[in-house]
Amino acid sequence: MPVSLADIQAASRRIAGHVAVSPCPESIPLSEITGAHVFCKLDNFQRTGSFKERGACNALRKLDAAQKRRGVIAASAGNHALGLAYHGRLLGVPVTVVMPDYAPLIKITTCQRLGARVVVKGRDFAEARAAADEYASREGLRYVHGFDDPDIIAGQGTIALEILQQVKNVDAIVAPIGGAGLIAGIAVAAKAMRPSIKVIGVESVATASFTAALKAGRPVSIPRQPTLADGLAVLKVGDNSFGLARNRVDRVVRVSEDWIALAILRLVELEKTVVEGAAAAPLAALMAGKLPDFQGKTVVLTLCGGNIDPAVLSRVIEKGLVADGRLTRFTAVVSDRPGGLAALARVIGDSGGSIKDIAHDRAFSGPDVSAVHCNCTVETRDRAHVKALHGALRKAGFRLLR
Repeated sequence: MPVSLADIQAASRRIAGHVAVSPCPESIPLSEITGAHVFCKLDNFQRTGSFKERGACNALRKLDAAQKRRGVIAASAGNHALGLAYHGRLLGVPVTVVMPDYAPLIKITTCQRLGARVVVKGRDFAEARAAADEYASREGLRYVHGFDDPDIIAGQGTIALEILQQVKNVDAIVAPIGGAGLIAGIAVAAKAMRPSIKVIGVESVATASFTAALKAGRPVSIPRQPTLADGLAVLKVGDNSFGLARNRVDRVVRVSEDWIALAILRLVELEKTVVEGAAAAPLAALMAGKLPDFQGKTVVLTLCGGNIDPAVLSRVIEKGLVADGRLTRFTAVVSDRPGGLAALARVIGDSGGSIKDIAHDRAFSGPDVSAVHCNCTVETRDRAHVKALHGALRKAGFRLLR
């Protein structure tokens, strides 16, 4: 296999002083809501907001002088590009990154600000990679694979070395899986140092490329599907990463987009930390009950990145509120005579709801010209409160359409 514990330990020495040793504090509120003894490895605190700096720094520092002058190139949805751009600037290495068209705007602009040449091309990673290969061949650039280069995998594995030093008696490390470079590095280091530790991978149901590889016995391509966890949107896991991880990862679970959105919301509210969809996946797995055997166990969640577009974050928070039963929408049939709307608002207010938005629909409200459809968006406490609110409205004589 291309990466060993010795390689990861060498990478740790190589990046020391250049990549932050991120904190791994205990989270009392997350422990309370999941039933596990939860610690959070906060690699979203890295300078570029993600664990990808580890591998990028290691790979760039291993280049020979001639290649450092010519430069490097990579295809990346964002975080690997950011890590290369930042450490390339520090080392004076020219960096070109090719990003697929779904890459978040914040990652594109940040890479440009860090001095990288950014090319946005391709509908998915495969198309972006093909474009990057053309540039590499034409300009003599070294291609640095974001999740399958052995130097990258070794760099990512340094996160496990830190976890084992920071948290005593760890029972499990839970990490997201996109291309599988992170979990491969974690698994190699963790299993070599403490064979009894469990390494758990988490995928979105929309991006289950590792699960597909396990079923096929080799990396295979999966169809592209939309996901808020853009860091997991890899259609085929790496050959090296899969070879390293397949027999070291104890379990792979999948979580829905709703659970990922809710996990982002919980981390904002309870941990006061902002993460992207991929980084929220480990918490989503615990919250969704995918890991019931870790109740009472010491579990480290790798919060591996915080580069979420603010506009997307806003939408994700709203989706999380809906999934949590704290934001509801319904249509009530209301009398179009004076006092009809006031009566509706009074019942909502008396039930403890807060009206966020309300809109009248007269043109499409049916044949009864004395009635109007009111589309209401209401802030509530939880799903039980939504049910109670609907009951109060029906008891008051309002007909609810949805």
